[in-house]
Amino acid sequence: MMKFENTREFAQKLDKNDPLKSFRDKFYFPNFTKDEVVYFTGNSLGLQPKSTSDYIKEELDAWAKYGVEGHFLAEKPWFSYHEFLTEKAAKIVGAIPEEVVITHSLTTNLHLLMVSFYRPEGKRTKIICEAKAFPSDQYALESQVKFHGLDLSENLVEIAPREGEHLIREEDVLNKIAEVGDELAMVMIGGVNYYTGQLFDMKSITEAGHAVGATVGFDLAHAAGNINLKLHDWGVDFAAWCGYKYLNSSPGGVSGMFVHERHAYNPELPRFAGWWGYDKETRSQMEPGFNPMRGAEGWQLSNAPILGMAAHLASLDIFEEAGMDRIGEKRDQITAFLEAVIEDVSKKNSDRCTFEIITPKDKTKRGAQLSILAHGQGKALFDALTEQGVIADWREPNVIRIAPAPLYNSYEDCYRFGVCLEKAIQ
Repeated sequence: MMKFENTREFAQKLDKNDPLKSFRDKFYFPNFTKDEVVYFTGNSLGLQPKSTSDYIKEELDAWAKYGVEGHFLAEKPWFSYHEFLTEKAAKIVGAIPEEVVITHSLTTNLHLLMVSFYRPEGKRTKIICEAKAFPSDQYALESQVKFHGLDLSENLVEIAPREGEHLIREEDVLNKIAEVGDELAMVMIGGVNYYTGQLFDMKSITEAGHAVGATVGFDLAHAAGNINLKLHDWGVDFAAWCGYKYLNSSPGGVSGMFVHERHAYNPELPRFAGWWGYDKETRSQMEPGFNPMRGAEGWQLSNAPILGMAAHLASLDIFEEAGMDRIGEKRDQITAFLEAVIEDVSKKNSDRCTFEIITPKDKTKRGAQLSILAHGQGKALFDALTEQGVIADWREPNVIRIAPAPLYNSYEDCYRFGVCLEKAIQ
């Protein structure tokens, strides 16, 4: 294991040897701050690739030139535009292309999937989720239970950290699945918890859910483009993710959807249907009776939002060039270096405050995020960081979330964060 030094020289040495260092130049960095920015919020909104405007302009030009005929005459015909994204996205989440489609928005996709995979019947009505899930997931799950006319307090089973702990023990997840047993209809958990940065063992959770007859799905908003995923091999039933966090694909951009191939063509599986999910060979005949396409494409509703997909394609091309294996290797090292910097600053300033990193220390249990609990400090510390050009994320009552995104963050960014943190304390 590498021994880190909290010095600019050491950070610059790491940057010099970084196989992904050239990718930093492919992104725009915000320039609205007095000092040069340290951008550590790729877990909320990724930076804009410099190529994005070219990808979007290509479609704007096609719209200007062809009008509606751009669906067939554009260089990338709009009729099948989503297909240009499928294979690239499938590589990122560890799926076969048939299992993936890019469409809609994240919570929309989760609802569409839960219509199919949350089918309460008899005594099998309960959902297991993590407590303190991202609010949109919480509301989506609550509304799904209510939609089926079920009592929320009885049918939404939340698993929380034990008293005095910050993380959910995986043994508690597996034990709860076994305990609920044949009353469990679905498990739906965030693959990476947005608050703590904890990465759950999705393979074990999936196996445990299937063992009691439940379906298992994941919100991968904080995992896609961050974690080395193997959704197909893990046997996950369904998943969805947004494109605008680690995947750098525009504010509120398009979302990805995964449906395992064993559900690839089951026209009897209930779903909310739309014409873009209809068999594309006969779609234009506009006949009654929904005949879905095979695979995840059959969950589409409307035709593709081309400009949003163009922004997504620009980023996916960068991911394909970099490769998730190299991204994962840098993720683990840069996150460990940032952790060492924070611990060094905390040790030097223990008389003023201490920092507790509540994200797991084990690299197999986290991605490119650290959540810092600032003991003895409030939001004034965060505001002092912001004043120095650090763009991070504050969560009440005293947690700072930072994400060193491997594609564009440098080791020197991590060192500079430590310098800013020390000044903010003082």
